[in-house]
Amino acid sequence: MSDVHMDENLIYSALPDWPRWAIHLLFIMSGLLALTFLVSRLFTPEDEKNLNGGADKSAATTNGTTKDGKSLKVLHEEFNSFRRSYIGVYLVIMLADWMQGTHMYTLYLSYGVNISALFLTGFLSGAIFAPFLGSAVDKFGRKKSCVAYCVLEIVINVIEHSTNFHLLLLGRVLGGISTNLLFSAFESWMTTEHRHRGFPEAWLARTYSDASIGNGTMAILAGIVAQVLEDNFGHIGPFQGAVGLTALALILVLRWPENYGEVHEGDHSKSSLYHQFTEGWKVTLTDSHVWRIGMTQALSEGAMYTFVFMWVPTLLSMDPPGGVPTGCVFSSLMMAITIGGMLFQPLEILVTKFLVPASKASEVSASLIYALAALSMAVPAYCMWGVSHSAHCFEDILASFMVVEMCVGLFMPVAGTLRSK
Repeated sequence: MSDVHMDENLIYSALPDWPRWAIHLLFIMSGLLALTFLVSRLFTPEDEKNLNGGADKSAATTNGTTKDGKSLKVLHEEFNSFRRSYIGVYLVIMLADWMQGTHMYTLYLSYGVNISALFLTGFLSGAIFAPFLGSAVDKFGRKKSCVAYCVLEIVINVIEHSTNFHLLLLGRVLGGISTNLLFSAFESWMTTEHRHRGFPEAWLARTYSDASIGNGTMAILAGIVAQVLEDNFGHIGPFQGAVGLTALALILVLRWPENYGEVHEGDHSKSSLYHQFTEGWKVTLTDSHVWRIGMTQALSEGAMYTFVFMWVPTLLSMDPPGGVPTGCVFSSLMMAITIGGMLFQPLEILVTKFLVPASKASEVSASLIYALAALSMAVPAYCMWGVSHSAHCFEDILASFMVVEMCVGLFMPVAGTLRSK
């Protein structure tokens, strides 16, 4: 028995000086991630061929060629090359973004500033600029907007070095703008370029799924890297690392071709920013599909950002043994997102097989995901109802946090598919 304890102590001595509950959580989530990967690989291949079969047939005419004379093999190769070039940039961008998110709360806490005001300023800025930025991205070019995002992020991370509250407020205003660009310019560039190159619509789901899995993977890596940077360079360390990564992404984006929104030849008034903005609102108000996906995304991101703002203070308030290593816990949460991304295609296949036709699979999947997320968030809501009762619910709350993040990972590709429709 003593030998077992000696081996265990030897293992822990080689690991970072984090609380054992956090290391156990990291190991458990790593095991679940590996298991999910194996299950998804075993489950998906045969069905994935059937799922893409319709796309292959719609892309082909006769003798396995496309309408422009390309063979399906050549089309697949071009698609894979395009997908890798997009995913490569996307992963660098998301790694830089996640590295900031892991320690923003603790950085502001160390500055002794009003954290709520800073977070709310960022959200308010995003809400104010969102209606205009979508039209601006279409008008001025998606690639230029991606470049603007990279420049803004570098400026924002430099501002984070300052303890001046007003400068930090400016950074949060710019952060609201950059967040809108992150979640509109890159995706719209990819979707438009996908169609310009003649790839089948059904293949978009593969890119969305890979992006979700990669996003979770980068977030896991971000938690570990950010924790190491914080241990060595203080709370500002992760933000310094983000500057370098964003600069790399900027260089990669410069190689992309430009694309735009709808252009009306001969009638410049219809291509104006004002016209695109007003037409966008007309479509939003008259097409129930548009405003429903808008409301769905608004509600889901409202819940998600509430979670983002509250998970650190919630765990800190429960005073777990050894404290809360935010980078370590963050990596575990991001493993849950990656697990969700891996489960997307198997879930769509099961829904298609047993519940509804393929054309409605994404809508039904979204409903199931929301139901599970609501149940998981009911756990901390119940446990935190009484302060004395919440002290005994640390493990339950931690588990519920993992489940809700898995739902986030599941919904990302589902939401992308719904938006592309």
